[in-house]
Amino acid sequence: MAHLPLTMPPDRGAAGPLFAVRFTTFAVGTVCLPLCGFIFCIFWSLIFNLEETTATHCGVPNYLPSISAAIGGVTPQLYVWRFCIGLHSAPRLLVAVAYLNYYMALGGSYWRCHINLLLNVCEILCLLLLTYVSSKENHGIHQLAFILFMVFSLGYMMVTIRIWRLSRKYSVSAEEHRSYKWKLRLFIFNVTAFLISLMFYYRHNAHCEAGVYSVFAFFEYLVVLSNMGFHMTAWWDFGSQELLVCSLEEEKRI
Repeated sequence: MAHLPLTMPPDRGAAGPLFAVRFTTFAVGTVCLPLCGFIFCIFWSLIFNLEETTATHCGVPNYLPSISAAIGGVTPQLYVWRFCIGLHSAPRLLVAVAYLNYYMALGGSYWRCHINLLLNVCEILCLLLLTYVSSKENHGIHQLAFILFMVFSLGYMMVTIRIWRLSRKYSVSAEEHRSYKWKLRLFIFNVTAFLISLMFYYRHNAHCEAGVYSVFAFFEYLVVLSNMGFHMTAWWDFGSQELLVCSLEEEKRI
């Protein structure tokens, strides 16, 4: 009787990682999901749903849709936005934990770094809430989710800037220094755009002038884009570090 040759199973401990990707690619790719969804929703609304997405309670002419109108009231924008936000949320939570370890290594205090993590996670959860509860479905919850999103977003930026400012007494690389400067610029820009958008929002509600709501929508876009830009500074923060998925044996060997 012929005997089949016996072979030993491969040494799994000597194998490389099961999956590896540069963390900068992972982090920035995660932010690009809502960016692409945002661009699609705005342009689709401008081309195909302009009248519907620019309508206001007082009926004056407007030329740009608000973000809530572009992503929450019409299709396919509603589905595209929910898909992008849902897909990017879990990786964002992973990036938030990575930042906790990063800031601890940078010299940040234990409580400040954990408050930063909490604010970041709350920002992500509020973004999920205002995405999946549209203004047409439940305006009150959607509005509350947006307010909380802005509170946690600005709080996260402020604490992040504080951590970086205190850590500057330690040696930082040129890329880390560039990241800090862009974080500061984007934070100031975000706050400024947000305050201007509030001014035009209340002016629209008080006087209902033609085009004023469009100016509010434009500054609302700038708030969202500068928020995304702030998170995209991860490109400089994590440098050449990699995200690895390893087997248990490989983890022990590393």
